[in-house]
Amino acid sequence: MSSSIPDSPFPIPSPKRFALVAGEASGDLLGAGLIAALRERFPDAVFAGIGGPRMIAAGLDPWHSSDELAVMGLVEVLGHLPRLLSIRRDVRRRVLAFRPHAFIGIDAPDFNFGLERKLKKAGIRTVHYVSPSVWAWRAKRARTIGASADRVLCLFPFEPAIYAQHGVDAAFVGHPLADAFPLDPPQAPARAALGIADHVPVLAVLPGSRLGEIRRLGTDFLGAIKLLQERLPDLCVIAPMANAACRDAFAEMVRKSGTGGIQLTDGRAHEAMIAADAVLLASGTAALEAMLAKRPMVVAYRLAALTYRIVTGLGMLETNRYSLPNVLAGRDLVPELMQGACTPQALAAALLPALRERHPPVALLAEYRHLHLELRRDASRSAAAAVSALIAESAADSR
Repeated sequence: MSSSIPDSPFPIPSPKRFALVAGEASGDLLGAGLIAALRERFPDAVFAGIGGPRMIAAGLDPWHSSDELAVMGLVEVLGHLPRLLSIRRDVRRRVLAFRPHAFIGIDAPDFNFGLERKLKKAGIRTVHYVSPSVWAWRAKRARTIGASADRVLCLFPFEPAIYAQHGVDAAFVGHPLADAFPLDPPQAPARAALGIADHVPVLAVLPGSRLGEIRRLGTDFLGAIKLLQERLPDLCVIAPMANAACRDAFAEMVRKSGTGGIQLTDGRAHEAMIAADAVLLASGTAALEAMLAKRPMVVAYRLAALTYRIVTGLGMLETNRYSLPNVLAGRDLVPELMQGACTPQALAAALLPALRERHPPVALLAEYRHLHLELRRDASRSAAAAVSALIAESAADSR
């Protein structure tokens, strides 16, 4: 159970074939970086599977789009289950015909673990890139993950120890976003790029990368914006959208609510966060991005009511912290407003001090910077080294 990845001592002949499956935008970003890093090691490698535009641009032959896997929540998944199972059967058939040197499932655990388990039984080396939140959702799941993945690549330093307790091979490779963000992101150039004046308070709003998140959070976010605009008449609100479907859905909610003064952008989330004085966001990767952008934030989330009753009733949650900055720090760095606590009034009250002050507290910035440095490990190359080592170990075992 390693916590670091040495370069493999074994020569690995080319060409190499890799099958990858990534769900949604964050997985597409990770997959693109991994493909590029693997191509550095194996220039004539072939990549195929499920990905988004970044992975395709990096050289993936797409069997399906990653958008087809972007479903979240126990109840929500049920409605899409026949379609998802059909895609998984198709991918399994294609992978077995492709016979890759390694299959790499990137996040999307509900889809990938079942697929990885069957491929592993068929003799294909399997890697799962991005540990699911075993620290939050029953740590004992780590043992069952070992039945699916020969190696788990973890983005956070505390995760391999959890897997080690259950005899699962896991390695911390760092987080690609920590490599992408500068340690001290300058605000003025980001504002200039977005056409925002230096003197106005700016709120970046990220209601989620899934339609379900936007539907559950959008009304409360817009209500909070209205309250803040009443207190800060010169407030600039910028809302970067993850994709066209999210933009359409949120734009319709904005229209119906009558909320004015919101600038919607296609993508550009990192620029928007760096330009902002505060960030309002749905819990998830965006909270990590806001931390790396070194901005105060308020984190909100609301599961579908039935999903929430199920997970709490079955005792599936094992944490009282949900946002990544708080989990990484081991204490409450940023406000979290979940389920019933997520109201327009509470969101606005939590955001107002940062928007008025316009300078993040020195202690908060120091903690953000410390966590940023912990996560900087040249992640894509570290992940590629882990995959390469697994292939080499497999080749050595077969001799």
